[in-house]
Amino acid sequence: MNNATPVIAMDEVESSQIHSLGYDAATSTLAIRFKNRVDGKPTSLYHYSNVPTEEFEALRDAASIGSYFGKHIKPYDVKYPYVLIEKMPAPAVAE
Repeated sequence: MNNATPVIAMDEVESSQIHSLGYDAATSTLAIRFKNRVDGKPTSLYHYSNVPTEEFEALRDAASIGSYFGKHIKPYDVKYPYVLIEKMPAPAVAE
């Protein structure tokens, strides 16, 4: 059983919560790397399945990418199932 994860090119975006986006049209997979809320550094990478090209383009071109994601993709985990590809926990902050 070949369950290879596609490698998707990512582009940084202007967003307070999303670091970068990518899309693989062949598999209809949306890739999103989030930002650390504290320092804005890139964190976890998720792949969302079954995302049509038009939905990706609307997300990428939205005035607020984070708001669009929160309204049109995140709540629909049955329609757009997701998987954590890479977990990058925030480093501990020295007090």
